[in-house]
Amino acid sequence: QLQLVESGGGLVQPGGSLRLSCAASGFTLDDYAIGWLRQAPGNVREGVSCISRSDGSSHYADSVKGRFTISKDNAKNMIYLQMNSLKPEDTATYYCAADPTSGCDVRKFGSWGQGTQVTVSS
Repeated sequence: QLQLVESGGGLVQPGGSLRLSCAASGFTLDDYAIGWLRQAPGNVREGVSCISRSDGSSHYADSVKGRFTISKDNAKNMIYLQMNSLKPEDTATYYCAADPTSGCDVRKFGSWGQGTQVTVSS
């Protein structure tokens, strides 16, 4: 059974950094597209980043490009999101997601974790 469990969220000041982790089980990372999305109260769900299953390329939303980095460790079955230069508008619940699709629209991925809260505030 596929399972994703996020951790690493918290409260951080603007300009700070956080690294989110996602423990994956029940599937092989290389066989799935994996990614992160976020949702703030009252906002639509936003795809943040994705690693494509087809070629391993990484993709980012314009709002986080240059600040966030997605990575994975196949040996540990872990997915990460390094978030630097955080802004108050990055405040949201962040979800790890996976799907056997060849695409990279994280909003359409079929499996999600329970989410971890990130709050950027002074």
